[in-house]
Amino acid sequence: MRMRTLPAATAMAVLFSSVVLTAVPASADTTTPIAVSDADDTVVDGVHQRLFFSDRHQNKIVVTDYAGKVVTTLTGLPQVRDLELSPDSGTLYAAVYGADEIVAFDTATLTQTAEYPTGDKTIPSRLAFTDGKLWFGYGDQWDSGLGAVDLTAEKPTVTLDLAAGHDWASPPMLYADPDNPGTLLALDGGISSAPIVVYDVSSGTPVIRVSAGKGGFYNDAALTPDGQSVVVAGPGKRALTEYRLSDLEQVRTYPVPDEPETVSIAPDGTVAATVLDVDDLGDTYVFTGGPDQPASVRNLSHSWMPWIGHSMNWSADGGKLFVLSGSNDSTQFHAVDEPRKYLGTLKIDAPATAGRAKSLTVTGSLTSGLALPTGTPLTVTRTDMESPNGKSLGTKTLGTGGKFSFTDVPPAGGRVKYTVTYAGDASHTAATASDTVEVSRAVSSLTLNRNGSVYNYGQDVSFTARLGTTYKNRVVEIWSDPYGDTPKRLIRKGTVNSSGNLSVTVDMTRDTTVTAVFAGDARYAPKTVKSTAYAKVNISTSVAKHYRTGTIGSTGYYYFHKSTAPVLTTTMSYYKGRKQRIELQVYYQGTWYASGSQYFALGTNGKSIVSLGAPGESGIRARVRSSYIDGSSGDSANYTTHGAWKYLYFTN
Repeated sequence: MRMRTLPAATAMAVLFSSVVLTAVPASADTTTPIAVSDADDTVVDGVHQRLFFSDRHQNKIVVTDYAGKVVTTLTGLPQVRDLELSPDSGTLYAAVYGADEIVAFDTATLTQTAEYPTGDKTIPSRLAFTDGKLWFGYGDQWDSGLGAVDLTAEKPTVTLDLAAGHDWASPPMLYADPDNPGTLLALDGGISSAPIVVYDVSSGTPVIRVSAGKGGFYNDAALTPDGQSVVVAGPGKRALTEYRLSDLEQVRTYPVPDEPETVSIAPDGTVAATVLDVDDLGDTYVFTGGPDQPASVRNLSHSWMPWIGHSMNWSADGGKLFVLSGSNDSTQFHAVDEPRKYLGTLKIDAPATAGRAKSLTVTGSLTSGLALPTGTPLTVTRTDMESPNGKSLGTKTLGTGGKFSFTDVPPAGGRVKYTVTYAGDASHTAATASDTVEVSRAVSSLTLNRNGSVYNYGQDVSFTARLGTTYKNRVVEIWSDPYGDTPKRLIRKGTVNSSGNLSVTVDMTRDTTVTAVFAGDARYAPKTVKSTAYAKVNISTSVAKHYRTGTIGSTGYYYFHKSTAPVLTTTMSYYKGRKQRIELQVYYQGTWYASGSQYFALGTNGKSIVSLGAPGESGIRARVRSSYIDGSSGDSANYTTHGAWKYLYFTN
């Protein structure tokens, strides 16, 4: 048997401690990854509040607490299989298939205390403890047999070939209850014609008491707490079947929708099972009210063929159910906190949109494997901008068929959440569900001036946001986002004045997008507006190498000898990678004609020095200017800006 009844003194201690614990709220079900890849067996140690998982693929036993936290790992156990606890939970026995031995561990210290070789190539795999002997199934296919380790002898002895004439098709699956001495149950899972065999071991030598064919290929089995019956999982049936050990007659069945894989029985007789669940509708079944009531169903695993060996056990006090699911790198440990309670499935459906201050209807349902009565109370909470922590809408009741509905008039716009909660009862777990409605809000006006305006470099410019009618919120944020590597930043957040205005001053050194943001309130929707203003660059150009200045008409000129090359020094607001454009025009018969242009890179000091070259002819009148061209000068950080023309005259 996978779980033992506690000794009387321990049971009393647990009973009294549970009285204190009733004041503590029940913890929620948990799921935890666990480093077990191929679990063959699981046992629960109620005295030390531990679980043991044999991992035959990784040759180890993983020891955890009731939360699935690993306490230690017992290693060096090649292809370890079945596990068994002594009646006092003081010793753990492990069938070490790959070493032809049974190994014993002290459960308090978790250290190895003994090993019992079973003989060369016996490969023991199944264990059960009763009448002072550790019985084991060994061998492979038709070379299988039944053996025993006599632990009452001064020097424990191992005896093989105790099958009492039965020819086993596979190592027998063994079950025994120390509180029902003299009885050993054996199942053959290796062939369809294999019987269930009940041995009388009271004399020390097994004698077949009763045997009956029940279909073979058994997946798992568990003895009832009184040791008088066995509940079998499989094969090929959509039910667990209980047989009386005295005559192996069928007592009852526990219906499930798919083939049962594992079974475990609590001290109070509650039967639990896992099923194959090919449709992923529910995999763990607890028959709280016996086989005549619907089972409580959980869906713990969504993996195909998730069950490995005996992977489900009740806690020693029957209050929790431990389930291992998955395989290889995705094994999960599940601790079900209230396994006898029926899960409630709560659904809620609110309209996607609604008008503020107008009635809306919310519908839903609360269903369970054990139907809830009409009138079951549900609490409703509305969460919105006016009540961010939630406002109770009182108690609603469940109608016929597990359905409910209620109406509400949302006072606030925006996202409104309705939450329905069922508190649970002695038979049902608590449940909660929520749905949201987008409730309409009016649109307030929000404007921002200066859009499209152009300013000189470094000019301080006032931007003003104007907010129209709102409900409660009169706060506006104003953000500045200059072109380039300067991040967008909040430059002011404040309440608008009595005229609805909020202003900021921006230093216009680059093209800048200014954004005004109204976050909205319970009756008016959020709004954002933008204004993009443009900043020119600073440009100045100096001329060198001339021999004098003078005027022609009303225009000032720099005079150069025809063999002298003018030198222009342009100073411009610097930006990484920026270039200035020099444009040259020549005067002829009263008109200025373009003579070419070229871009020159700025130094990091913002300067660019260019020699124009000497024309070699006299009487030439020319003019030049430096410009920043948005997009063509290497960046788009500023507005296109032209410098002043510089006029040149070449003489002999």
